[in-house]
Amino acid sequence: MTTVTRTVIAFVVAAATAAMLLVAGVSTATAAPRTMTLDGFKAPGTPAEYNKVKVVKQGPAKAKKIMVLIPGTSAGATNFGPLANGLLARLGGKWQIWSIERRENLLEDHSYLEKYVRGEITNKQAFDYYLGWILDPSINPRFTPKTTEETSFAKQWGMEVAVQDVKRVVNRANKGGRKVVLGGHSLGGSITTAYATWDFNGRAGAKDLDGLVFIDGAGGGRDASELPTAEAAQATLDAQADPSVSPFLTLIQPFPWAAGVFNATGSTAAILEPNEPSAVQSSPIVPAFLKPPVPATNLAQYAYAVDANTGPESLRLVQSHIGQLAESGDPRGWVDGGLGTATRAARVFAEKDGMDGTSWYHPTRLSTDAATINNGVSNPAQAVDGVKSTKGYSVKLPMYSFDAELGNGRVAEATRALAKQSKVPARWVRTVNRSKTYAHIDPLSALPEKNDFIKTLVPFLKKQIK
Repeated sequence: MTTVTRTVIAFVVAAATAAMLLVAGVSTATAAPRTMTLDGFKAPGTPAEYNKVKVVKQGPAKAKKIMVLIPGTSAGATNFGPLANGLLARLGGKWQIWSIERRENLLEDHSYLEKYVRGEITNKQAFDYYLGWILDPSINPRFTPKTTEETSFAKQWGMEVAVQDVKRVVNRANKGGRKVVLGGHSLGGSITTAYATWDFNGRAGAKDLDGLVFIDGAGGGRDASELPTAEAAQATLDAQADPSVSPFLTLIQPFPWAAGVFNATGSTAAILEPNEPSAVQSSPIVPAFLKPPVPATNLAQYAYAVDANTGPESLRLVQSHIGQLAESGDPRGWVDGGLGTATRAARVFAEKDGMDGTSWYHPTRLSTDAATINNGVSNPAQAVDGVKSTKGYSVKLPMYSFDAELGNGRVAEATRALAKQSKVPARWVRTVNRSKTYAHIDPLSALPEKNDFIKTLVPFLKKQIK
């Protein structure tokens, strides 16, 4: 055997070995998600079946570092799926990502979405089940929404319930001496601050953690004049206590669940049948401002509604930069561009394993309570709402923040303020501001190679969480 031959063989063997290791690493990082259900906080008046919290776990089960992520307003655990895959592929098999599915999502009916995923029914049948019946009462079977009367207990699902449920997840993550970083997107960032500064019988929640991550949301950054007074907080609670008032945020009147259902059905069709003519574009129940000006595919219909350039101002909570409507075609397709793709944007919200990336029934109380967090500095409204985020001077942890459009620099300000009041060394803090170029969902949906959130968070985690 010649020297050249031996060299070639050695090179081939080395290359093959490297390839196998790379594949093994990727497959481990992107292994199928596992779902865990834990007993949650025993909220007053809540039936036992809803005192639960689910967790979607991604990454190698033996990894000793866990990032627990909390979704935002009207969002669910699978929101983080594409992002988690991108992060895990760059964290060397040393991390797990646990995404929290809050208790309110247990109220949802995913039966027909799951049938659609399994190919047992058509897109139109799924749409009719969830939405078509509103204009056509003859449709049967049909989705039966939860009523205000039967869910009155959810008026108690405020910050205390959310934080106590997170506590159950963090306790499980901490088992075996694992490192735990807590983070959240949008309102999930506010809940992250609330947890870290929560007074658990004299002990700050931060004592359970090894770091914090804020993604276009945090529990600070408000001017003192913006904090609700005790009187205003009480008036809000009194108004919500009215038996005729829904416990849930109602983005599309008069149906609290409609925004989540529109997103879940549209995104799922975009994934399962992207090139088929849109089954909903001709429906009068879909607002005209969400419809492309020409007949479009399922994927193009969905992308047009959630793209930062073509979607309406009212949908800023779900928008990202994903391209444009194709210039030709019948039906018209979508051309990917910007930071991500239409498919990735749809995956953030689409049906998966009996869940989706939205929350159909978002508790109003949770959002109103968030206004009192104040970076863990005590204020009169907290006592009214039962918010115990008063340990804001005891959060000595590494902190990372990322501002997109809705944060607009306030997340960085809140992060620096929390770090300063807790005397956190400057070298432990990283703030990134992309508020001029990133829409609210871009940190979750952008392609990993273009995603500045991933590019800056990964080095932070590797440096700070040993």
